[in-house]
Amino acid sequence: MTTETPDSGDAITLAHYAERAYLEYALSVVKGRALPDVCDGQKPVQRRILFAMERLGLSFTGASGAKPMKSARMVGDVLGRFHPHGDQSVYDALVRMAQDFSQRYPLIDGQGNFGSRDGDGAAAMRYTEARLAPISRLLLDELDDGTVDFTPNYDGSTEEPKLLPARLPFVLLNGASGIAVGLATEVPSHNLREVAAAAVALIRNDKLSDDEFATLIPGPDYAGGGQIISSTEDIRAAYATGRGSLKVRARWKIEELARGQWQLVVTELPPGASSQRVLEEIEELTNPKVKAGKKALSAEQVQLKTTVLAVLDAVRDESSKDAAVRLVFEPKTSRTLQQELITTLLAHTSLESSAPINLTMIGADGRPTQKSLRQMLTEWVAFRAETVQRRTQFRLDKVLARIHILEGRQLVLLNIDEVIRIIRHSDEPKQALIDRFKLSQIQAEDILDIRLRQLARLEGIKIEQDLKELRIDQAKLEDILNNPSSLKRTVIKEIEADAKQHGDDRRTLIQAEKKAVAEIKVIDEPVTVVVSLKGWVRALKGHEIDSATLAFKAGDGLYGVFPCRTVDVLLVFGSNGRVYSTTVAQLPGGRGDGQPITTLVELETGTQPLHYFAASAATPLLLANTGGFGLLAQVGDMVSRQKGGKSFLTLEATDKVLPPVPIGATHNQVACLSMSGRLLVFKLDELKLQPKGGRGLTLMDVDAKDPLVSVATCANAIKALGSGRGGKAKEEELKGASLAVYAGKRARKGKLLDAGMKPHRVLAS
Repeated sequence: MTTETPDSGDAITLAHYAERAYLEYALSVVKGRALPDVCDGQKPVQRRILFAMERLGLSFTGASGAKPMKSARMVGDVLGRFHPHGDQSVYDALVRMAQDFSQRYPLIDGQGNFGSRDGDGAAAMRYTEARLAPISRLLLDELDDGTVDFTPNYDGSTEEPKLLPARLPFVLLNGASGIAVGLATEVPSHNLREVAAAAVALIRNDKLSDDEFATLIPGPDYAGGGQIISSTEDIRAAYATGRGSLKVRARWKIEELARGQWQLVVTELPPGASSQRVLEEIEELTNPKVKAGKKALSAEQVQLKTTVLAVLDAVRDESSKDAAVRLVFEPKTSRTLQQELITTLLAHTSLESSAPINLTMIGADGRPTQKSLRQMLTEWVAFRAETVQRRTQFRLDKVLARIHILEGRQLVLLNIDEVIRIIRHSDEPKQALIDRFKLSQIQAEDILDIRLRQLARLEGIKIEQDLKELRIDQAKLEDILNNPSSLKRTVIKEIEADAKQHGDDRRTLIQAEKKAVAEIKVIDEPVTVVVSLKGWVRALKGHEIDSATLAFKAGDGLYGVFPCRTVDVLLVFGSNGRVYSTTVAQLPGGRGDGQPITTLVELETGTQPLHYFAASAATPLLLANTGGFGLLAQVGDMVSRQKGGKSFLTLEATDKVLPPVPIGATHNQVACLSMSGRLLVFKLDELKLQPKGGRGLTLMDVDAKDPLVSVATCANAIKALGSGRGGKAKEEELKGASLAVYAGKRARKGKLLDAGMKPHRVLAS
């Protein structure tokens, strides 16, 4: 299918047209909506809002500043002149720029309901009012000093700035968040004083060491405070690559009450958290709902409920105007350990979470790029130096123009009578003045524009003083333009002055801590895990269990019994090589048939549970597959906190996992049996421990026609189980010299077992 362009008549494929149109759309979203610019830190809609408000005279100047204006007026002005998009998107951007819990340094001073950190929306734009905040002058003051380029608006009726002449790197101060087409950004906010100090240090020494740079900007400074618990190395790594994740948590205090009582009060929340969200999470933990598709609460839900209610009695939100965040948690009793309550809350709610870092933005070259923190600041420093240079040139041009005018007036003052005579009698006084006094067109026009009474009162002394001051200014401006050191000094001086005026103390504490992990208390007692062939599991108290008395559903039977303890782990080996795990304490009790293992773990589609094993985390196992490969690992190596398990065994397409084999304390040999009856015995120390899993080493030389069917570990004796004549079960014990016949090195073929039967399995004797 083809389409034709109306102008050229050239035919192009629909696919090519769609690709071109989509790329244009993607570029428009990336550069025109979603990503901030490294130079002024603003997205286009934010830049247009600030510019429109400045042109409406809403600058915060003087003691009280401009009178606030209805937000609807500003939104309409932005829409009509610069931003032909939805009014709600413009208002949402304006609201965010006024929220002190969203931006570290709000650029807009809002009056009315501008929402809350709990997710409450702002009032409609017809009710709220706003004006520019004092700090916004750092973005707008130099706008008319020739510092930035202007471009026509969408319909060409007026002009708007391509960038704002930012006096500080606002992309770091307030951060940014946005999703474009194929790109996203998540720039955290930072402290103004720290960023200014780092910028000054970079200007003075562009080869500033990483250690010095990291000392100047130790980490983000979030609007809501909180604490960063990631290590210094993790923060540096995220800043160096431009992408990472930081562990953050709330800050709290313990308030002592009467009669030995106490309460935990959260005063600061990490980014992304809110009081309402924490309350909802507590409600979900203490009053859980049955999940969709389930008939009852899961064992995990019941256990979490018990854990939380054991330490927490009540929670309430006392946040107000006086305290932006005040969440009060009352312990179950005054004897509840403070650290236990704190750890439980951090582990199960958003009081501790992760904050992403993705330093993607529009660079100085106009391209969207993921940058390091140093690159961001370096590009802004270059932008600031260019801005100061353009401003200086603009001001120098104005000074030179004024000097030119005053020099003309000074010349006229010396010959004022003749000037008056020329003006009175000449048909073309302008040209006559030019010819007589060698004036320029501009000087002549200025003299002709002066009223006669002013011309008579021109004071030579005042003109002389003005010229002297202007020539001093000229020298200073020319020095900045011609001397790189003077330019640097000027930039540094202005940054330091702005930092002194607008800087504040850090809000977010940076102190490395370990991630909170709630340890669920389990009574350590003996149990026996019973697993059926169809994957139903249960845990019976004690070890004195007679497997012959166990009952199962119709068509089901016993897979195995595992004497262990409640603190141990049940492993499930899947057909895909993944190992799934659950704690024995989570297994249902002995009443009934138990619970399907699929309710405790999440198997991948098409995966079948093949084998089970329950024991302590330190129990060593020999894991093997039919392809002849195997490895050693401990039960704890295969444990995962995820229900989706852990990828542990690497399998070929035709390989199948064999039952795991526990290694006894005295076992020092491995016995391998192939389908054809070949037996190989080798030393256990020929294998190595592989805690991360993998394919393992070759145990026995087998092939697809004669795969490995059984493995065992032993001290000096094994039993070979199989079938004799007529299919009758038969076993043969091999020990000492009879076992030594089959000894060899790992990865050999072994020898046919001569026992008068067809062997199926080997096990330790």
